[in-house]
Amino acid sequence: MADQVLAEQFHIVTDPVADSVAVSAIFAVLSLLTLFLLLGVFRVRAWLAGVISLLVALIVAITVYSMPVGQALLSASEGAAFGFFPILWIVINAIWVYNLTVVSGHFDVLRRSMERVSPDMRIQAIIVAFCFGALLEALAGFGTPVAVTVVMLMALGFPPIRAASVALIANTAPVAFGALATPITTLGTVAAGAGSDPRLNADTLGAMVGRQTPILAVVVPLVLVAVVDGRRGVRQTWPAAVVAGFVFGVAQFLASNYISVPLTDIIASLAAAAAVVLLLRVWQPVESPDLASSGSSSAGEADRPLAAPASSAASPSPAAPASPAIPSSPDASPVSDDLSTPGGSVRAAVRRDAPAEVARAYAPYLIIIVIFAIANLGPIKDALAHEPWTVVFKWPGLDVLGANGKPLSSTNFTFGWLPAAGTLMVIAGVLTAFVLRVRPGAAVRAYGRTYAELRQPIVTVMAVLALAYVLNQSGQTNTLGAFLATAGSVFVFLSSILGWIGVAVTGSDTSANALFGALQVQTAAKAGLDPVLLAAANSSGGVLGKMISPQNLAIAAGAVGMAGREGDIFRKVVLWSAILLLLMCVLVTLQATPILSWMIPTS
Repeated sequence: MADQVLAEQFHIVTDPVADSVAVSAIFAVLSLLTLFLLLGVFRVRAWLAGVISLLVALIVAITVYSMPVGQALLSASEGAAFGFFPILWIVINAIWVYNLTVVSGHFDVLRRSMERVSPDMRIQAIIVAFCFGALLEALAGFGTPVAVTVVMLMALGFPPIRAASVALIANTAPVAFGALATPITTLGTVAAGAGSDPRLNADTLGAMVGRQTPILAVVVPLVLVAVVDGRRGVRQTWPAAVVAGFVFGVAQFLASNYISVPLTDIIASLAAAAAVVLLLRVWQPVESPDLASSGSSSAGEADRPLAAPASSAASPSPAAPASPAIPSSPDASPVSDDLSTPGGSVRAAVRRDAPAEVARAYAPYLIIIVIFAIANLGPIKDALAHEPWTVVFKWPGLDVLGANGKPLSSTNFTFGWLPAAGTLMVIAGVLTAFVLRVRPGAAVRAYGRTYAELRQPIVTVMAVLALAYVLNQSGQTNTLGAFLATAGSVFVFLSSILGWIGVAVTGSDTSANALFGALQVQTAAKAGLDPVLLAAANSSGGVLGKMISPQNLAIAAGAVGMAGREGDIFRKVVLWSAILLLLMCVLVTLQATPILSWMIPTS
């Protein structure tokens, strides 16, 4: 038996082809090229593209890198298992909580409460797309924020393409901490397995990302009002945009560095929304023009104000659950608010819900915050990190030595069944069902529907994580890292672009981090750069590829009833994506110099 195990042991080699890193890199990049081509050019379904790319990676690992078949398959199985737990375990249960608010009718209550905050469509873009969209990103991610907010914006009178553009652009700054920081969790795991720096963990990487994306948060609300109403929008509503962006950025920094990485976007989104609401008590724009059919919209857009039903929000994407018909709040008052604008136009009346129902609509988010806050208290967090609540074990049969001859830490699997964010979301979901008066049978059926609706994303995520593990544990990532390291210090500028490409193609910051997180770390080590900075840059740069990813464009176009016109929406947002990416590249480059190097965590 010992001889069999020894025979199966695999030692990573960086240059298996002709002792050349450059030639070996041609083979190492094949699976990634396959994924990019299938998704970006041939428009193959994401789950199928992931499976095919995984097969390519396995073939290269076995035939080119001489990885034993058993070890290659075991590596893929560990990656797939990690894709389900803790990654999908978080997403599934977070979307279940959202589905409970839909089933109970309280999502509609929440929407109406936001409508009543301000009749100004530019302010509504900030509150709905930026603040509430960030909250949805924090809880669910994977397309849900765009699918939901674009329909809400259209219900408020936004023309289709403008609604889609606003929803896509808003879905940037929160993405790195989306789905309870799933991208950061993934990044921490793959980065730790690729480097020896003790800072390569989810907490430190989350703190570093929290020193990059807040800069985007300050800018994004200003971009939103510019998209909605051009220079006039910026000139008249900049106080609300600045307050929302500044408060969100500060809260994102504080939460990611000093409170809880998984709670970052929840805290930031609620803080930003509260700040805007308080501001509106003492300040209002000088005018609030009705922009539903204004001439500022693109040609052909204003005359197509589609009234898409809420149920269509999620249909284009299997990652965004289909919403059933939303029942009326049981305690809704027939009294309506007259939304007369300062400019003289009258907007549609909004029904006023009973205060108790409004409180219930916001209750799920408060419940989540309390549960995660308790779980992250020092003594409790430390206790939950050990047996029997958390079990760490070596993946059975997997025996891989790194290029340095030491066992890879990524072959150890951490099963924190109780402290996992997904498990905490289950607890929050049970309490939410009780508070929202959702019967047990209805809650269970909603849970089953959530799995059914996510069947394709489940396969996609597990395939992509399996691909990432095979790339990392076979040595293909090492080869690519060694090759890219030849760019030297210039790579620090390119690191954010690599993440941007990954998200633009896969539609997921989680997937981009799984694919390129280890590559960033290994390239940093060979080029003499800080691995924490480059790994974080992969995630921070990646968020800017979200708005141009085919997946998100399809979600937005389908939700506004404009399937087939993704190109029109793409042209509306691609320039903003490029401008914000350039900003991130400059920021990361400066953080690699003495000018801003003090922003990198030292422990």
